[in-house]
Amino acid sequence: MIFMFENITFFGMSLGRIILIIFTAIMTIIIEKIIRKSINKSLKKNHEIGKDKKTGLAVSKYLISVLIYVLGMIVIITLIPGLQTLAISMLAGAGILAVVLGFASQAAVSNIISGIFIAIFKPFRVGDIVKFQDKTGTVEDITLRHTVLRNFENKRYIVPNAIISNEVIENFNIEDEKICSHIEIGISYNSNVDKAIKIMRKEILKHPNLIDNRTPEDIKEGKEKVTIRVMQLADSAVVIRAWAWSHSPGEGFELKTDMYKKIKQEFDKNGIEIPFPHRTVYLRQEKPLKITKTTKR
Repeated sequence: MIFMFENITFFGMSLGRIILIIFTAIMTIIIEKIIRKSINKSLKKNHEIGKDKKTGLAVSKYLISVLIYVLGMIVIITLIPGLQTLAISMLAGAGILAVVLGFASQAAVSNIISGIFIAIFKPFRVGDIVKFQDKTGTVEDITLRHTVLRNFENKRYIVPNAIISNEVIENFNIEDEKICSHIEIGISYNSNVDKAIKIMRKEILKHPNLIDNRTPEDIKEGKEKVTIRVMQLADSAVVIRAWAWSHSPGEGFELKTDMYKKIKQEFDKNGIEIPFPHRTVYLRQEKPLKITKTTKR
């Protein structure tokens, strides 16, 4: 049907070619959106997909989008006679163009390469909880330019890939998601340390998020499921720490906060004091104070 418009020309091109160019542009946009939506749907529906596969799909959808648009532009350039000559001229001066683009887009290229390296080596994945500098959050998306972190207040940090790739990342989920929570409480020197340890162990053992991380050898040796030690004789308190294991950082946080509340309540019932810091201040006097006696009338 396009060949019917070959004799009609606009701007030096046949109407059939113009229709073909418009059709190519529209199809490029439609195909890109269909592929991106299908990948996003598969990521949302298939909750059982591993984090490695999610990370690969997250980066791949952007690479596929770029490839589709590049192919669409190449087809359009070949269809426009004037642009064919321009494209040949640009390729002839590709050396100069490469130098100019190299200086103008170093940061952009660095972010793209870093995004590809993140997808290949996976120092963190979509869904991992990571700590980057002073920011902690869940990796929500990894694009070709940046990584999106969602913190626990539902705010987003947009971090360029080149920056996050060059920093030390604390990953809470890589390899093993188990976490050991430190439950540390100070009691007064007048309180019974053994009784405090007994209460702490009893309450922690009752929490549903607690798991047994002991090896068979540890069990044979009779090691406790919850290890508790006196860590420090501080200025105002005897500091006691318990080590409690959970399946994930989220469960560990829940266990830790629940235990602080419950242990405080049990300490109050059993007369174990959690002291305030005490400090004695001596004021130096250059001259002795004069004490004057007053007589009662």
